[in-house]
Amino acid sequence: MFLPSYPTVESGPLHGAAYLYDNAVAAIALVGCGEQDKAYRIGYAILWAIDNDRTWHDGRLRNAYAAGVVANGPVKLPGWWDNIQNKWLEDRYQVGSDVGNVAWAMLALLSVDDVNTGSRFRDGAARLGAWVAQWADTRGTGGFTGGTFGHEPTPEVRTWKSTEHNTDLAAAFGLLAIRTGDSRWRDKATVAEYFVNTMWDPGCACFAAGTAEDGVTHNPILALDAQIWPLTALHGAAGKFASAMTTAEQRMSVGGGFSYGEDRDGVWTEGTGQMALLMKLLGRSERAESLIAIIESQRSPDGGFYATTVRALPTGFVLDTDPTKPRHYFRLSHLGAASWAALAERGFNPFTMTKGLP
Repeated sequence: MFLPSYPTVESGPLHGAAYLYDNAVAAIALVGCGEQDKAYRIGYAILWAIDNDRTWHDGRLRNAYAAGVVANGPVKLPGWWDNIQNKWLEDRYQVGSDVGNVAWAMLALLSVDDVNTGSRFRDGAARLGAWVAQWADTRGTGGFTGGTFGHEPTPEVRTWKSTEHNTDLAAAFGLLAIRTGDSRWRDKATVAEYFVNTMWDPGCACFAAGTAEDGVTHNPILALDAQIWPLTALHGAAGKFASAMTTAEQRMSVGGGFSYGEDRDGVWTEGTGQMALLMKLLGRSERAESLIAIIESQRSPDGGFYATTVRALPTGFVLDTDPTKPRHYFRLSHLGAASWAALAERGFNPFTMTKGLP
């Protein structure tokens, strides 16, 4: 089954939407909490989605699916009825395929892969990796472009590159190389990791968010996950790029936790969980516990966690579906926030499937 990303939303594009990233992190968090059987349920839904898309049969996954039990036939996509247009609508981002989200699905499948399940989860991760491989880019410092956006049969190709996505891919390809013994996955991990390293800006002591559509020009937006994830996912990065943590403290800390970017209008629960986990992995337990206390203050009545402390938290990015509007996190109970809260509490690294840094 797929879990709803925003379980309390009752209408519109977020209602009943199970984002692939949220479900992947949830599966890994369940493994970290010793709930392997529950993680399998998400893993099997991911495998079903690879094989049972209504259009694609090339190893890709969508950015979101309809929440609930995955039954026979093509896996259902989220959508909503629009009374004004008098028709069923689907969100162009949700039906697309970001390589970062696919990388998280690879990590989720590898988190539940063990000798008792044969190689089906590993094979699924390899199929996803083969789809991602086509987005390797030769412009600038290489790496992988963003994937696709919009509806079949001819979705738009994303030509920008993301530091966050390439970090995900470096971890996913690297773990796949270990699990399969196939060196070609290690080569792809190296390509993604090299790109991430070149996004480091010594003057800012930060990672750029990625590149513009030309694949070369750095995107100057300061995003918290682009600072934390490389340190958590890449070998030696927590030492080499330690000043990224100082930059985050100085420019993105707010209310005892962290915002998504420099606006600092409120706490981003998920990102605060990411920093808490990094602190725990570095042995800075006192700092980790102070951040976990902030996260705990964001418990929602349904037992989950609010995505943010404020009504709408800016990210610095715009909506893919409407570039005239800013992209926000809203004060809604959020599966991603709950999953990172669990990972931080357990000290479980989703990039390595261990309680340590790579």
